[in-house]
Amino acid sequence: MAPAAPRAELCPSRPDSLSPAMVTLDPDTAHPRLILSGDGKRVRWEPTRQPLPDNRERFDSVSCVLGREGFTSGRHCWEVKVGDGQHWAVGVARESVSRKGGISLSPEEGIWAVQQWWDQFQALTSPVTSLPLSSPHRIQVCLDCDRGQVTFINAAAEAPIFTFPPGSLPGERIRPWLGVWQVSPLSLCP
Repeated sequence: MAPAAPRAELCPSRPDSLSPAMVTLDPDTAHPRLILSGDGKRVRWEPTRQPLPDNRERFDSVSCVLGREGFTSGRHCWEVKVGDGQHWAVGVARESVSRKGGISLSPEEGIWAVQQWWDQFQALTSPVTSLPLSSPHRIQVCLDCDRGQVTFINAAAEAPIFTFPPGSLPGERIRPWLGVWQVSPLSLCP
């Protein structure tokens, strides 16, 4: 019997200085190998591509999806509960991120994220930054649009994981971004 697939949940957090973000997934941006639930709360990877329209919003080479919600100002935070998946990424992307053809998962391409790739936990800098800790079970994503900064926190330990420096994010709309590969499904909290 195969082990149960790992799960992750994206939940709003409530620090006093941050606005809790209620996130749902945008089906128009989902790669054709990603299956979204009807309520936009869950996503999983499938080996067979779905016959979806190739609209300009849809990622066509990297199995990722954007949140419907976007932010241009203020401070927003949400939490991602990550299971034992070996292939996932969590972060933010600029509205204008390239969605067609090969893209690099990096700030130069408009993606600021951390990822678990096999036994490596990394920040998606250019080149990637290996993080000295093992992948936490819950990751808090804290977006400060006014400073142009995103911070990732180990929610269970309340310890910083990685911060992209102030001014890293452009002054355009920023959306939650999830990457899902193989058996590492993600689920958004209600």
